[in-house]
Amino acid sequence: MHLGSNMLNAVRKVMGPQHPDVDDVTQDSVIALLGALENFRGECSVSHFAQRIALLTALTARRRLRLQKRWWDMEGLPIEEVPDDGVFSPLAGTVSRRRRELVRQVLDELPDVLAEALALHFALGYTVEEIAAATSVPANTIWSRLRLGKRALRNKLDRDAQLAEMFRSSEDGGGSS
Repeated sequence: MHLGSNMLNAVRKVMGPQHPDVDDVTQDSVIALLGALENFRGECSVSHFAQRIALLTALTARRRLRLQKRWWDMEGLPIEEVPDDGVFSPLAGTVSRRRRELVRQVLDELPDVLAEALALHFALGYTVEEIAAATSVPANTIWSRLRLGKRALRNKLDRDAQLAEMFRSSEDGGGSS
């Protein structure tokens, strides 16, 4: 049960919590995990291995959906997030959702190894050392992949002034006036 919920959370972070294919992609992730168990070398925990399988399955599903032009329109859905201070702000929720969607779009455009490193680190909270162990890649390579992925995000922000302002306002103290 614990592995299943971890895999579901990983899929939700990559696909978006309201995406209509979250359950299907999670099921595909479990099937992929069962197929990959024979390759499990024990260099990371089973939980990390399962999350990585779910993450890769979700990234593949997002790319496949993009190619099929079946994007889920997140606009207009109710915002269910409540900030840590307990005060609901529709504007903050919209900005937060838009930021996450931008990051998902950047992940779709990146090479698999960069998208995987960024998602493992920033979406799932893995350390560089944990990613290196899980992927059998040196830590310096992971650092490089993270740097290149962040540069791709920065380049996208440089091309879109409105999105850049969205990210800048959170760095300047939350963006509420």
